[in-house]
Amino acid sequence: AGGAILISVLLDKGLAVFTAFIFSILVGVMTNGQLSFALVGFVGSMAGIFSIGVFSTRSDIVRGGLFVALANAVMILIFGLLNETSVAMVLLGMGMGAINGIVCSMLVLGVLPYLEGAFGVTSTVRMLELSNPSQPLLKRLLLEAPGTYHHSILVGNLAEAAAEAIHADPLLVRVGAYYHDIGKLKRPYFFIENQMSRDNPHDKLASSLSTLIIRLHVKDGLELAREYKLPPAIQEIIEQHHGTSLIAYFYQRALESEHPELVTEDEYRYDSLKPQSKEAALVMLADSVEAGVRSLQKSNPNRMEGMIRKIIKDKLNDGQFDECDLTLKDLNEIAIAFVRVLGGIFHSRIEYPEAALISELERGKSKGAAVNQ
Repeated sequence: AGGAILISVLLDKGLAVFTAFIFSILVGVMTNGQLSFALVGFVGSMAGIFSIGVFSTRSDIVRGGLFVALANAVMILIFGLLNETSVAMVLLGMGMGAINGIVCSMLVLGVLPYLEGAFGVTSTVRMLELSNPSQPLLKRLLLEAPGTYHHSILVGNLAEAAAEAIHADPLLVRVGAYYHDIGKLKRPYFFIENQMSRDNPHDKLASSLSTLIIRLHVKDGLELAREYKLPPAIQEIIEQHHGTSLIAYFYQRALESEHPELVTEDEYRYDSLKPQSKEAALVMLADSVEAGVRSLQKSNPNRMEGMIRKIIKDKLNDGQFDECDLTLKDLNEIAIAFVRVLGGIFHSRIEYPEAALISELERGKSKGAAVNQ
């Protein structure tokens, strides 16, 4: 049962069922064809696999072990009654079966972290642990690059909503979004969201040098991800979240310089891999959309939706999705999800009057009342 639970958690439920079936047959062979042992093993494994459901916390493993224990005890009781075994032997067998289920869950909990590292498989629990704000990299991001941190949280919310809409992996895109810009920790002040004052160091640099600095945050992010042993799936999102996109601001600034004929577009593009998965593409889109919508001077639902769809269309026309399996239907669902999330964040608010203005109006009201008397 323990092996079947591990396969279910790390790989796939179908594969876990198949493995449990094979192991049950082997148990039957090793016990000289005793069907009861094979059935107890198989039913216990099924109880463990399907009681866990969607694995999200370590308590799910404990619950799975309890179900294995219960299934073992019930099956042993049934076979004991059918074979007219003595009460003492049945009770002993039920106790051993229950202990087996509990021991299975303990072994799975102990072995799981090592297997994740050995096979490069990341469980849901590991992803949830990485999404905890107390993780060292996220704490560094909050303290050293607060603008990037809050941007990443919002990108995570956008990407997660879009992933749910197109049946991608919501947890992976949310966690990937949290870490996608960790490379900015190396030079946080070169990125606009972290510039608390009006001083922008890029004003004193050539466009080509600024582009190099901006482009380096992808490489720096990968190095940090490897240093902190982030899962391969997260590293892929970090590497691919800009693809080969054009760094348009500095490209335009270069074209407006004294020698535009010396400027080539390739110099002003990211030199990373294009998104290879839906999840990486979603983080790319959420990243661009969040920055684009935030730049709107006066946001209203129509302008916001127009900008979202334009950004998605531009990325599509630029060939950024050529190597992943996003469809046009997916892109429409993504746009709808982005509009829904951002509509709840950047909605219009009434302008509250200042206290001094209210006091002045109240004094005017009092004077008017005195005159009328």
